[in-house]
Amino acid sequence: MEDYDGEDFIETPELPLEIIVYILSFLHASDRKEASLVCRSWYSASQDLRFQKNVTFCFPASASSLELIRGLSRKSRCSLIISQLDGFSMSRSLLLEVGLCLGSKLESLALPGSSITEASLLALLPRLTSLRRLDLRGLDSLFMSGAFLSREEHRQQVRSALSGLEELDLSDLRYLSDLTFNRLTGCTPRLRRLSLAGCHIAFEFDPYRGCPVGAVEDSSALLSLRNLRRLLTEQKSTLVALDLSRTSITPESLRTIAQVQGLVLEELCLHGCKELTDYSVEVLVKHQPSLQRLDISACTELTNRSVEAVARGLKTLTHLYLSRDWRITEKGLADLLSVPSLRSLDLSECLHISGTEIVKGLTGSSADRAQLETLSLKSCTYIRDLAVFSLTQLLGDTLRELDLTSCVNVTDLSVRSIASYLQRLVVLRLGWCKEVTDWGLLGMVETTKCEIEQEMGDKGPKFTRTFGNMGFFKPPRLPFDDRPKLVTQNDLEQFKQQAGASLLALSRLQELDLSACSKLTDSSITQVVRYPDLHRLSLSMLPEITDASLASVAWHCRSLTSLALSHCPGISDRGVAQAAPYLHRLQHLYLSCCNNITDRSLFLLVQHCNRLRTLDISRCKNISVTTVDLLQSQLPFLENVHYRFIGGADLTLSE
Repeated sequence: MEDYDGEDFIETPELPLEIIVYILSFLHASDRKEASLVCRSWYSASQDLRFQKNVTFCFPASASSLELIRGLSRKSRCSLIISQLDGFSMSRSLLLEVGLCLGSKLESLALPGSSITEASLLALLPRLTSLRRLDLRGLDSLFMSGAFLSREEHRQQVRSALSGLEELDLSDLRYLSDLTFNRLTGCTPRLRRLSLAGCHIAFEFDPYRGCPVGAVEDSSALLSLRNLRRLLTEQKSTLVALDLSRTSITPESLRTIAQVQGLVLEELCLHGCKELTDYSVEVLVKHQPSLQRLDISACTELTNRSVEAVARGLKTLTHLYLSRDWRITEKGLADLLSVPSLRSLDLSECLHISGTEIVKGLTGSSADRAQLETLSLKSCTYIRDLAVFSLTQLLGDTLRELDLTSCVNVTDLSVRSIASYLQRLVVLRLGWCKEVTDWGLLGMVETTKCEIEQEMGDKGPKFTRTFGNMGFFKPPRLPFDDRPKLVTQNDLEQFKQQAGASLLALSRLQELDLSACSKLTDSSITQVVRYPDLHRLSLSMLPEITDASLASVAWHCRSLTSLALSHCPGISDRGVAQAAPYLHRLQHLYLSCCNNITDRSLFLLVQHCNRLRTLDISRCKNISVTTVDLLQSQLPFLENVHYRFIGGADLTLSE
């Protein structure tokens, strides 16, 4: 095409919509949003149904939200999370607009952190004829009076609209009773998923004293086990997932629920149910053998009997969560890892796990063992390099997420084995693995020790200035006194030429946590953290890194949405100035206790990072409150700013 200077101008032919859709499919969601602003055809392509799956719009209640809701009316379907609603006119107008503009298109609605009135919600619900998921967690204002859905005409209207509702979340409702629970669930006859996590359910006390159902009025003060059992019986043909986390459910109550005739659960969450015992788990797996996802984490009375029962009875299990079950040991894990369907296992904070039985269970043929995609060993302090080395070899073809946070005995050998065998890894967490050094990330072996004594023989005693340590001699060096040998420029040249596996081999990483690996320096961060698809990165509490690491990370990891650099004293305005122009996608930034950060960095964030939603600058003594106020007024999506003790505030004056 010739330059336009008054001569003939040839227009570029318009691409077919299908081609534009194909091009947009390679873009990150935030980039696709910007591309949709190019022209009308690119906007139309961005609205293709393949890009609209599981898209949720999250925003606080405000006057500006009204225009957003009107704009969403052009979509064929959408999901909303609206926070901070209250009983005032603006919130009522917002909910009314949702009903008018999106009533037949809204598939999911959540109202966290709100305190709306019964009248506001009753005016909205009858219009939501396509709703599939409703989240009312923590909305105590709806149920406090006990009058919600008390009128039959309201129940008929809501029942007509919510007859297709599949998911209902009633978590953390303090005032939920049998009366209000029955009114609401009577309008949702086809539930597939129900959450009552954190609700006050009377498992041990029967307010009806054995009277048959229907003989007395429903209680307006308590939510009872009998009433829950009635619901499970009525909706047993559709209900497949139940969440009773953080309730006081007893072994006998769990047995009552598991034995409901015709109930076939696929998912059950019992996180933090501290009354449960091994017997209750054995009864559960006997009566609900179709469970695919089971969460019994933080059930502190459970032992290896529960693990063995799960391994014997749940042959289609895919996800198992045992986090913080402190009494669980290695016994039974080999049998558990022999369940071929198992895909995700969480053993975090199970302090007696060493990995031996896990390796044993995975040592069979691939058809007869678990194909783990997610493994969490967080705070399993008995995990050592040998276990990690064996696991990486056995899970190299399947593992996508590995959490070794606070596995304090993990060293560079484990990092090298991860880089060599787990090259499909998407999430890697190594936070607080303090023995990991630059050498491990670079895939190199440290051949010499730091500060090697030059003397080869005994040259006599070494005297000290004091008479401590049994007299006059210099005390022997202890292992923790030795610092790792620093990586030199020659070492880096060798790294660039070698074929060994460094952390660079994990090219698919989307999340990396190296926080508190205090021996890491710029030498490895600048050479290894180069992942084009990396979304979340934590380098907090790395005292040796400087602006060079920040600039390198920003240049090579431009997809970052979350970056943590708290307690990194080497990070300054200079690093932010070099990095900010490449961090357009950044939404969450953590810079607390970075004392070399000043107001200049905040001005740079306003200029380049307009998608920022969370900013932590607590204890940054060179930042002023005035600049923070300006930042909040300039960034449209900023929701959370943590700025305690900025500007050199006296910490002794805190409340």
